Amino acid sequence: MSKTRNNHYVPQWHQEGFFEPGRNKLAYLDLTPPQKVLSDGRVITERALFEAPTSRAFRQMDLYSTFFGTSVNDEIERRLFGDIDAKGSLAVRAFATDDVGEWHRHFQKLFEYIDIQKIRTPKGLAWLSAQYPTLTQNDLMFEMQGIRLMHCTIWTEGVREIVSAEDAKVKFIVSDHPVTIYNHAVPPTAPMCAHPHDPTIALKASQTIFPLNRDFCLILTNLEYAQDPATASLDKRTFARNYRSSMVRTDAFIRTRKLSDHEVARINYVLKSRAHRYVAAGRKEWLFPEKVISESWADLRETLLPPKNQLWHFGGEMFAKFDSGDVHFQDAFGRTEPERDFLKKQPPTGDLKPGDRCGCGSGQRFKVCCALRPAPSRPTWQEASIRERNVMLYNGIVNVLALDAKKDWVTVRRELTDEKIALIYELFEGLWPLETDLLQLLPRPDGFARAVYTGMIHPNTITQFALGASLYFGELIVEHPFVHAGTMKKEFSPVANPHSYRQEILKTLIFFLTVIPLVEQGLVNLVPDPCNFDPHLRDQMFRMAHLRSAGVVNTLHQEVRLDELARENLKRSLMMLPKEALRSQLLRASPELDDIQMEQVLEEVERLKEDDPLAVLQPDSLAGGKEGGQYDVMKLAPNFEMTLYLAQATGAAIVTDNPFRWKEIRRAAHRRGSSNGRLPSLARNIGSSTFTIPQYVADIQTLASKETLAAYPALIRDAFKYLSRGTADAKPNYEGHLAARFARVHSAAQAAVKKAGITAKPARISCVFPREGVQDNSVNRLLLMSSSERHLPSVPMAFFMDTPPKRPAGAV
Repeated sequence: MSKTRNNHYVPQWHQEGFFEPGRNKLAYLDLTPPQKVLSDGRVITERALFEAPTSRAFRQMDLYSTFFGTSVNDEIERRLFGDIDAKGSLAVRAFATDDVGEWHRHFQKLFEYIDIQKIRTPKGLAWLSAQYPTLTQNDLMFEMQGIRLMHCTIWTEGVREIVSAEDAKVKFIVSDHPVTIYNHAVPPTAPMCAHPHDPTIALKASQTIFPLNRDFCLILTNLEYAQDPATASLDKRTFARNYRSSMVRTDAFIRTRKLSDHEVARINYVLKSRAHRYVAAGRKEWLFPEKVISESWADLRETLLPPKNQLWHFGGEMFAKFDSGDVHFQDAFGRTEPERDFLKKQPPTGDLKPGDRCGCGSGQRFKVCCALRPAPSRPTWQEASIRERNVMLYNGIVNVLALDAKKDWVTVRRELTDEKIALIYELFEGLWPLETDLLQLLPRPDGFARAVYTGMIHPNTITQFALGASLYFGELIVEHPFVHAGTMKKEFSPVANPHSYRQEILKTLIFFLTVIPLVEQGLVNLVPDPCNFDPHLRDQMFRMAHLRSAGVVNTLHQEVRLDELARENLKRSLMMLPKEALRSQLLRASPELDDIQMEQVLEEVERLKEDDPLAVLQPDSLAGGKEGGQYDVMKLAPNFEMTLYLAQATGAAIVTDNPFRWKEIRRAAHRRGSSNGRLPSLARNIGSSTFTIPQYVADIQTLASKETLAAYPALIRDAFKYLSRGTADAKPNYEGHLAARFARVHSAAQAAVKKAGITAKPARISCVFPREGVQDNSVNRLLLMSSSERHLPSVPMAFFMDTPPKRPAGAV
């Protein structure tokens, strides 16, 4: 069977919809016709305007082919696009009619077709390729299939209008990138429109234009912009989340407008302005709309805005009752929960003064916070920040547990009822609605020093290396210890079943109460798991982790600290046994114990329980038989994918103290090339040095305010910036300067820590500065799916903190 290698990126059947009656060719215009150098040295431009059958146009050799050695595979063209085009052609033709029944049957297929048509063109594939550091042709085809359906939810939730050119003498044209994005605030000359980019569809004023044929054109408009054209055009629409279920009316299309010649020419002007290279039309004169269009780019929106009196078809709230009695609620933006007004903030009405508290909720002065960030790099000012929510959670916990009454921890544990446990988890759930846009709250790549910590989320380990790392690497992003009740089935939820969380809540509370002083100071950013708020992200992450780990030997069981935690947990489980069960276990282990000795042992167990801050003191905690027991969550978090996701989204380095995670990071670095490809002198200097890690939060707070210690994050920040620029402008002198600067900073800072006379632990820090960063295509895909727009293509640096090796006996 012959291979289909000359791929049509605008299907022939779609081009045929623009034929003039009785004709079987289109007029094509090459916007950048090739040039030819003649033998005499003259340069001529080849023909730009021509007529051709659809078989010869909008095609490119091997655009969708994949290669395996010398073998060429055309299955994407034949199977994937063969099926898509067969269904898409029926859908496009259905919406060129007024048959509502056909609209309903083909509604989903129409948007599935438009979605892939946006990506499958040379411009669309160039845009997709630009989202990754490097992609082979095979990788590109894989990623194209991986992000399918990304735009469908936002499109279907908007205002859908089909305008007509039936009464006009001018008809719609088609371009080589027929799914066109128009935003009145972003003209074609704007950086946001530099090839191959377009304004994202999630921006409020972004409108999607797709000509169905010569007489009909589909225009998709975000509801907020349709209702208020004066809205902030470059802000994202409310709840701009991809890949989610949503209820919409399949018959809600505005079809009342019949355009004039000039209005059709306006739309053609937009289509031509955003084309890549070619446009086509039934008549050649329609290919030059600029001859009759004198309006500015912004003024063209008058034609594209849907009529105000027809917007009643869209928006509002929906309720659906099922046979089970459950009721599904959805608002105008697809949210299934009412807004929580207590999380909203009113941004300042005027400009902030340098000494004012920053509007982002960081707790810092404006002059040292968002004043140093460009507006697009600032976290939102319209919602309670991550820090503010953590402070609210802390205040709630203080009230629930009456911690302000100066109770000791033993008393707090004894008085910890199931009602209090449920209330604390309910408070966390209330502060973090399932439809939170976490990326809007997170810091963005802005030149500030920060790092994502990945390791054991446990109070006994977090103080050893992780919290002190904030002194060296800047703001430390740490995953929140609380599980989110809203993501769990009722029978497993800590709100509905708090009895089973008596053990887990103690670990969570001690972790949180230990870290919160650093959160308030801005040294730690305690962030919930992003997967809590995006089921599609969670499913994709699990699938990617499963594929990545296939065939990889799991060495977690070999880690000393994990073994220690497991032994401690086993001891607590035994101490939780009812008195008679514990007595039975003790007699089985030591049958020689008499009654007096047994009572002494039981009394010692009670003392051990009181002395262990993580031990449950309620005697009935294992009650319930088969349905009883205690949840004991061991979190090595974030996992590899989510660590890279957070680091690239926030412009952060990676820090871990877990050997297993470090192996995963190094494996990813080696896949991209030499793991220590850059800054070799700095890497050697760091790796051969000993670092002093404070073990108490109060000491970390004190040292963080010292100028000597502040030199560390500044150094890491500058190295991060240098590595982020890539390898094209390597500067050996600057690299040498960074290595020498580290030596000076390290000597002065370690002397200051020792002089403080605090409890500290020595650490060794290993680092990787890969030539192309720590990167995985699957993570870049996750960021793309999450509508992240300003993330880094890779993570420039990663660090591993552990205990220095013991010197051999007699070594000097």
